[in-house]
Amino acid sequence: MFSTPATTAALSGQAWLQAMLDVENALARVQARAGLIPEAAAEEIARHCHAEYFDAASIGERAASSATPVIALVRDLTALVDEPAAPYVHRGATSQDIVDTAAMLVVRRSTDPVLADLRSAAEQCAGLAGRHRDTLMVARSLLQQALPTTFGRKCAGWLTALTEATAGLERVRRERLAVQFGGPAGTLASLGADGVRVSGLLAEELGLTEPVVPWHTDRNRVGELAGVLGTVAGTLGKIALDVKLHAQTEVGELAEGASGGSSAMPHKRNPVRSVVITATTQRVPTLVSGLLAAMPQEHERAAGAWQSEWEPLIELLRLVGAAAAATRELLADLRVHTDRMRSNLDLTGGVLMAENAASALMEALGRTRAQDLITEVSHRVVERSTTLRAELLADSSVRAVLSEQDILAATEPADYLGSAGAFVDRALDAHAQNAGGNDQ
Repeated sequence: MFSTPATTAALSGQAWLQAMLDVENALARVQARAGLIPEAAAEEIARHCHAEYFDAASIGERAASSATPVIALVRDLTALVDEPAAPYVHRGATSQDIVDTAAMLVVRRSTDPVLADLRSAAEQCAGLAGRHRDTLMVARSLLQQALPTTFGRKCAGWLTALTEATAGLERVRRERLAVQFGGPAGTLASLGADGVRVSGLLAEELGLTEPVVPWHTDRNRVGELAGVLGTVAGTLGKIALDVKLHAQTEVGELAEGASGGSSAMPHKRNPVRSVVITATTQRVPTLVSGLLAAMPQEHERAAGAWQSEWEPLIELLRLVGAAAAATRELLADLRVHTDRMRSNLDLTGGVLMAENAASALMEALGRTRAQDLITEVSHRVVERSTTLRAELLADSSVRAVLSEQDILAATEPADYLGSAGAFVDRALDAHAQNAGGNDQ
């Protein structure tokens, strides 16, 4: 329920092992390019940097004695390569260099499917917004009926939030996933004057950004990643919450195409995808706060706070991946019941148009008298189970200043949408521009 095949594979122990080996491989290659180790040694190391050559369970067990999996990994890799290449394995690096850089690779690889799902979900929102640009429904404030709006306007809100959250994740992936290469104390002393050059070559080899300095205890990058993933999750959770509320039996404006049943009540159609999205996204803030809490780290290398990041980061990526996939599926198969939207809009006899009716009376009666009169009329609507339009047409004080045509116009929901249509158009234009930028 709370993962996808793609993210499960990208976040597995085997995937982390391969990412660490990819870093060791790249490190040997760039040091050979820099003339610091023999080319033959780099080729020998590269030939053995494949996860299937290693016992991941054994590395995990041995990691417990050193608080890092890298010591066991380097020992096993050194034992695999031929004797001339052995001295050049892991040269100049420290354990945290390998794990942090591998983490950046894992983040990039595991968020590829997440971004694809987010973009697909945004496309579904855009389609819904365009198709329902003028579909009337009631807007709700504090869970109560407020004013007329359109379903397209609601979808435009979802679309804009998705677009902005996706852009935030794209920015972090593009700008903030950086190589970590600083050696034991962040000075790369064992490489002499070649440390900065090797760091740059390593970033180029792995397709990561090059930091100004090693960031062993500067965890801003991890904090930003946590924050943007939390924002994505919050956006997805909001969409699921709206769908659940609109899908309630008494509301009936939306339904999931693949709604689930109940073990005891055959008649039920549960919004199962919205339930899954909620269950995943509500666990995210705790993980985000855990990563933010780990940011203050001691001196040049941390004692525990760094290690505390690993599992929350994996869980965070896994849950956001599951929520993104479920949201894509939810929106692709969402059922929109426009007739229920219209009937719910009329549920209160049109009193939600009271604001507009009061505005129509203000010029002739003044603000206070107009509002008092509309309040009286609205109470009659509730008491008599009539409509605002009927009561206004029957009220002599109203008819003294408003014609029948004025009253009809003042009580027509379709004429009190303000800039709803324009906002939908703006959201669709912004989405199209963003999608065009992603294609380039």
